[in-house]
Amino acid sequence: MGRWRQAEKPGSPYITPEGAGRLREEAQYLWRQLRPEVVRALAAAAAEGDRSENAEYTYRKKQLAGIDRRLRYLGKRIDSMKIVDRPPADTSVIRFGARVSLNASSEGSVDYRIVGVDETDAKKGYISIDSPVARALLGKRVGDSTQVQLPENLVELEVLAIRYID
Repeated sequence: MGRWRQAEKPGSPYITPEGAGRLREEAQYLWRQLRPEVVRALAAAAAEGDRSENAEYTYRKKQLAGIDRRLRYLGKRIDSMKIVDRPPADTSVIRFGARVSLNASSEGSVDYRIVGVDETDAKKGYISIDSPVARALLGKRVGDSTQVQLPENLVELEVLAIRYID
């Protein structure tokens, strides 16, 4: 039996078309390629005899459980996601999908793109719409400032630019 974990609050259902495509590709890969390979390896390990002392069998069972868990998550996520494929009517306001340039009191100039929870990538500057920074920025315009409490300190952010097209 696994360790009890408090249920997480579901993330926002919004996702970009690119992110939705990646989730679908991952689900297809797991279902059509990786899972059949693991099932074959599990059957081969099971055929070797005593399962109680068979490390390969135990490993493959755990691997298959992980794949099935990820497939369940992806299935629920794909069913509930709302693909945002166009900019908002008022592009002067920060909304989902915006690319923003900010002047941060602690870091200087930074650029972020507000994306869905499954698309976050710190190296690319993609932040989740559910993150404290994104929540503080939503609805702001060029020239607006806001303060965000991060784990390490309080940061003042000033919006320098907003764009929605790559």
